[in-house]
Amino acid sequence: MQRTGIFVGSFDPFTIGHDSVVRRAVKLFDRLVIGVGVNESKRYMLPAAERVEAIRRLYSGDERISVEQYSDLTVDFARRMGAEFIVKGVRSVKDFEFERDQADINRRLTGIETVLLYAEPGMDCISSSVVRELTHFGRDCSMFLPKP
Repeated sequence: MQRTGIFVGSFDPFTIGHDSVVRRAVKLFDRLVIGVGVNESKRYMLPAAERVEAIRRLYSGDERISVEQYSDLTVDFARRMGAEFIVKGVRSVKDFEFERDQADINRRLTGIETVLLYAEPGMDCISSSVVRELTHFGRDCSMFLPKP
């Protein structure tokens, strides 16, 4: 039986923190699907197709990792992908409390389990929001973005 996990987010942009979660999560599963979520009511810095393509390029050498766009509930996306697990990165107590509640709802709705991976030391301050804000003000954010 193949174990499949999904790692989801808007990834606007995909940071070294996200990359850390992917590189650690792929060791836990036979297959990891990175789900790029799209919410039509939200404004993004990068178009969804561009985010998907950039992440695909990053992991093009690993056949265990695939990247898909989705715009419905995460649990519905997980079901379509044949996933039994949702992987989430946690940077703080605030993240933990939010993810714990989401995990409980997702498990009640579908039985899908959530696996939490804690941020590596020094990565707990990195977020897409911070990178977007620094980019908006013309700052170089390359240190927060994964290298191909």
